[in-house]
Amino acid sequence: MTGVSAKDVLKQLEAKNAEALAMGGPEKLAERKAQGALNARERIERLVDPGSFIESGRHARGIRPEVEHKTPADGKIAGFARINGRDIALVSNDFTVLGASSSVVNMKKIRHVKTVACKRGIPLVLLGESSGARMPDRMGASGRAILAQDPTEYERLRESPWVSALLGSCYGSSAWYAAMSDFVVMRKGAIMAVASPNVTSIAIGKPIDPEELGGWKLLTGVSGLADMAVDTDEQALAAVKKFLSYMPAHSMERPPEQPVPAGSGEACRRMLEIVPEERNQVYDVRKVIAAVADKDSSFELKERFGKSVATVLARLEGKSVGFIANNPLFKGGALDADACQKATSFMVLCDSFNIPIVFLVDVPGFLIGVEGELRGMPGKVINWMNALSLVTVPRITIILRKSYGQAFINMGGGRNTDELACWPSADLGFMDPRASVNVLYGVKQEDDPEKFKQLVAEVERDTTPWELARLFEAQHVIDPRDTRDFLIRMLQVHRRRLKNGVGEHRLANWPTSY
Repeated sequence: MTGVSAKDVLKQLEAKNAEALAMGGPEKLAERKAQGALNARERIERLVDPGSFIESGRHARGIRPEVEHKTPADGKIAGFARINGRDIALVSNDFTVLGASSSVVNMKKIRHVKTVACKRGIPLVLLGESSGARMPDRMGASGRAILAQDPTEYERLRESPWVSALLGSCYGSSAWYAAMSDFVVMRKGAIMAVASPNVTSIAIGKPIDPEELGGWKLLTGVSGLADMAVDTDEQALAAVKKFLSYMPAHSMERPPEQPVPAGSGEACRRMLEIVPEERNQVYDVRKVIAAVADKDSSFELKERFGKSVATVLARLEGKSVGFIANNPLFKGGALDADACQKATSFMVLCDSFNIPIVFLVDVPGFLIGVEGELRGMPGKVINWMNALSLVTVPRITIILRKSYGQAFINMGGGRNTDELACWPSADLGFMDPRASVNVLYGVKQEDDPEKFKQLVAEVERDTTPWELARLFEAQHVIDPRDTRDFLIRMLQVHRRRLKNGVGEHRLANWPTSY
């Protein structure tokens, strides 16, 4: 610049940086602090390795002249950083700037970091809090002209993991990207919905409670769109870090390995104390997973949704593994529509990012009834089977107790697994033997106790693990206390050496939510 000294230019840069870093101004920042919420830049500082963040688009501003002066960084702080030494792309919405509303300029920023994440093979982290589309930008014909200009905006091929944290009011882009993410954590008190409570109330003509519209109980327990709810921003950011620790940076590499904590093999030796001998007595299968996996490595997804099946990321000998396990503590382990949806989405996650799957089976079948049929239960069951038939990562199945009916197939039975083992307590009937006698022979215990007992014994004789092993439909019968050692060894055998541990990703374009 003619006549302008380098010192003056650098002063101008310093002033411009200060304007952007001031965000929505001291009053709005003080208000957030009083509410106990981190601001957008503090969230980045707490999430990433110190000094690793490089901002992209710091000097972007709103495109309309009337808002240019009050839109530092245009309300969305974007860029690249590292978490535990690994590169990530990220966007942190700055609610102090026009409610982090989506505009022409800041959506360009999102598109840039998203494109880099996909092309260069690094995870994308989205720290959500937004009021939705910026008005009047999206109004009228001119507003339509700026929509859907990016044909890949809603394309998701799972080249790299996507993570969303819902940290406040999340409408518009924060909601859409959360629905497209592989992992969603939300702070209690945050809301995610298509539109705000005010807009929704006007649309439906009656008041609506924000929590009922899109609060944590709804998202984690009813719709299943959020995987986890926590109390604070800090806990949400910690969950983001932990989830990424199980994931590869991109789909063409194996997940990272971690040191094996001392004493990891001890808990499995007490397995007989965890699972009751009586198959009608309930227990929490998550304790089984914790006993089998490396010490303190379990990370459960969708704990409050579809509770009769547990989906847990963990490690075995330092390597990432996904557990799909029936949980008799809820509905006796019977699979309902939510459980089917949950298991399917978890298989998609594991297969897309080269994480072997372990099925722990104790299932009495699918939960039948009118409610399930209204939810399209047959479609949910077959959707699960569609996905399972496309999985290419190693699959190991262990039948702990019950494995009845069609659920035997869905839970990795038959040709849907690479290796199937049974505990001696495994029961391979079509249904509970007592119910079978009633259905097959029309005999009830109260009518003829002796004959009923005899028929139950006959039915049970053909449902033991020894019969399955005799037909080589089960390759192993193992001591429950050897489960951890067995899984470690079998996963070593079935590692995809020819592809360096990388699967074929036939589920990479599976719908992100359904």
